[in-house]
Amino acid sequence: MTLFTAKDDDHSPEQGLKSIRWPLRLTWAGIWAEVLVQAFWPLIALVLSVLAVLMLGLHDTVPMSVVTGAVVAVTLAAVGALVYALRHLRIPRRIEALTRLDASLPGRPIQALMDVQAIGTGDDASAAVWQAHQRRMAARAAAAQAVPADLRMARRDPFALRYVALLAFVTALVFGSVLRIGSVAGLTAGGGALATGPVWEGWAEPPRYTGKPTLYLSDLAEGPLNLPAGTLITLRMYGEVGALSVSETVSGQSQPEGDTPAIVQDFKVSQSGQIAIDGPNGRAWDVTMLPDAKPQVEIAGPPEVTALGEMQLPFVARDDYGVEAGEARIDLDLAAVDRRYGLAIDPDPRAEMIVPLSLPIAGDRRDFEENLIDDFSKHPWANLPVTVTLSVLDASEQQATTPPTQMTLPGRRFFDPLAAAVIEQRRDLLWAKGNADTLAQVLRAVSYRPEDVFRSDTAALRLRRLIERIEIRARYGLSDEVQTEIADDLWDLAIELEEGVLADALDRMRRAQERLQEAMKNGASDAEIAELMEELRRATDDYMRQLQRQQAQEGENGDQQQGQQGETMQMTQDDLQRMMDRIQELMEQGRMAEAEQALRELQEMMENMRVTQGQPGEGGQSEGEQAMEGLADSLREQQELSDQAFRDLQDRFNPNADDGQQQGQDQGQQPGPQQEGNQPGQPGQQPGQNNGQGEPGQGQGSIADRQQALRDELRRQEGRLPGGGTPEGDAARDALDRAGRAMDGAEEALRRDDLAEAIDNQSQAMEALREGMRALGEAMEQDQQASEPGQGTAQGNRRAENTDPLGREQGANGAQGSEGDLALDNDAYGRARELLDEIRRRSGEATRPEVERDYLRRLLDRF
Repeated sequence: MTLFTAKDDDHSPEQGLKSIRWPLRLTWAGIWAEVLVQAFWPLIALVLSVLAVLMLGLHDTVPMSVVTGAVVAVTLAAVGALVYALRHLRIPRRIEALTRLDASLPGRPIQALMDVQAIGTGDDASAAVWQAHQRRMAARAAAAQAVPADLRMARRDPFALRYVALLAFVTALVFGSVLRIGSVAGLTAGGGALATGPVWEGWAEPPRYTGKPTLYLSDLAEGPLNLPAGTLITLRMYGEVGALSVSETVSGQSQPEGDTPAIVQDFKVSQSGQIAIDGPNGRAWDVTMLPDAKPQVEIAGPPEVTALGEMQLPFVARDDYGVEAGEARIDLDLAAVDRRYGLAIDPDPRAEMIVPLSLPIAGDRRDFEENLIDDFSKHPWANLPVTVTLSVLDASEQQATTPPTQMTLPGRRFFDPLAAAVIEQRRDLLWAKGNADTLAQVLRAVSYRPEDVFRSDTAALRLRRLIERIEIRARYGLSDEVQTEIADDLWDLAIELEEGVLADALDRMRRAQERLQEAMKNGASDAEIAELMEELRRATDDYMRQLQRQQAQEGENGDQQQGQQGETMQMTQDDLQRMMDRIQELMEQGRMAEAEQALRELQEMMENMRVTQGQPGEGGQSEGEQAMEGLADSLREQQELSDQAFRDLQDRFNPNADDGQQQGQDQGQQPGPQQEGNQPGQPGQQPGQNNGQGEPGQGQGSIADRQQALRDELRRQEGRLPGGGTPEGDAARDALDRAGRAMDGAEEALRRDDLAEAIDNQSQAMEALREGMRALGEAMEQDQQASEPGQGTAQGNRRAENTDPLGREQGANGAQGSEGDLALDNDAYGRARELLDEIRRRSGEATRPEVERDYLRRLLDRF
């Protein structure tokens, strides 16, 4: 049976080629593109180059002889490029496209479709095989796609001249003008048009600060034209001198008569008027000047003062193009000064203060609101009447000034009577050197009985030395340098008298209560009272922790009868918090008398409170308590290392800047773990034991070695951490793992001598340690609740009795209960606050290097 015949029309070559009609046409078009590009690329590059030169107007900047020579060169180059194109031009045939398309397919199916059966035409089986082959080839041909043209010219153009011409043409499109091509219409006639017909061109360039673009006047039609004030007009005339003339009324300058017309004229727009070009192709514009408005500045509100004396003065500034700079001028308002006591004599001449205004670093400066932030507490005019004048400047040097505003220059307020007296005498000394004798007499009278007014013999001795120095200098003359030095010493003494150098928690709490009482009596601001109230809260918390440790120590000594006496008093954390909140609420309502009475009651209650005694722990410390104690030791050691790194960084910037910190260490601070030789505690090891492996904290080796040793100790503690399998235990292990990685980073930074990065890593390590201790405490609390006996049993009653004044359970051997998050001793908290206060103080000193102040500000933002 015959299935197919050799003459079947469905499988003829013509029918199979219909499916490749469009791919074949596109491939043929690509071959045409290759031929044209290869033949005409020199001519195309030449045309693009000539157009770029004409659009940029380069032909107007050279002599006519150069233009003529360029025309001849371009003509010869064009002829050469045309000859090159004719020699390389050929007409591609359809068979070439067919061959290229067939070569892109597997098995060359197009050629197979065009073939005919050579043998076996009379055999039906042979014909069927042939037709099956052609069907297979037709299927392959149907999937044909156009072959892309190969337009690469690297072999023919090794210097990439075509890209140079294209770049020049694109540049001309952006910065040039197509209309300039018309100015060379006469070049085809040998330049006769330029010689017989003069031409001109001009530009209007607004000031750079306006952000306006430069205008090409040759492209602008006659009519109205808006230009900013100060716009530079530049006009150039070519051809016969005098054929073109310029008249304008925008510069405000009279034009000289009878002079030879200038070839180039430039002037600035200072008023509205007209610009006219008289002559062939002349134009005229009615110019409207857009004036540059003066900037504006005003004080947006009264100054805000923090408890430590830092002032924030809000202001608003605006300008149509943006404010460039600003400053505040502060001068003494002598007429408003209460001329009594040390201010009765005439003050020494002192220049006004000039403080730069803060401007937005990024963003729009046309309309903004900012704050003048500065601390004038140490200035001689602090807390005296002054006049403040703000001024801003725009880019055109126009200045705006606010009217003088009268205010009291904010400064730090001192609530301790002795500190306030020292600050007042410091002000008198800076007011006039003639007050030195009177100042010394007043200070001697104030400190006549030092035991009644001074809290420490050190402060009394410092004041006595200062008085002697003032008397000697007053007798032999007081220079400006010595005056400044004595004023700085008086300031440091007043700060010590105000804040004190206290290590005992009870003394710190009493001092905070006294400062708060003085602030309420002297009418302090809400911000000052709020900060002093927060300080009282912190001091009270420290005192309660000290009472807790005292309770544990007395319990270990076996004093069981104290808790049975009726003298004891017990408070809960909620009771204490309610009393604090009540005092703050009364102060906010302005009921200062009632607030003072409540504060006195709180003070009496805290001083009379005794810690109830409970039964000592049975069986020694548990694993959780030992782990908590070890982590607390590691945290204290890490704090020591961070303090040392900070002091080293400070010495690098300012080697003589650590006097205040050293003084704080010399007065009242308890020795830390480094001085005492304490080792970080280990799980399963009693406090005080030493494993003999050189743990950190012994003051030996570099700080990087100590950091590495602390990391090894933390790794051992992490391996012995209890509470495995519980969420809280896993959270504690994760936190300690983060602390270990941060310690590794700190060690690497220390070995690279990158103290700033080391301090950041150490801070992260301390934060992770605190989180781990918090999670461990929660795990211990859950274990304790799970194993706690029922209420009413003897052991449950003993646990109820073994509580601190705030109702928290007391751990064995003085360890803090489950509600204690950090288990830090009083010295660590005190040193942390002192360090933070020292960072604040030093960040506000303008005499320190700016890089150090920036780093200190970053520390304050972080903590």
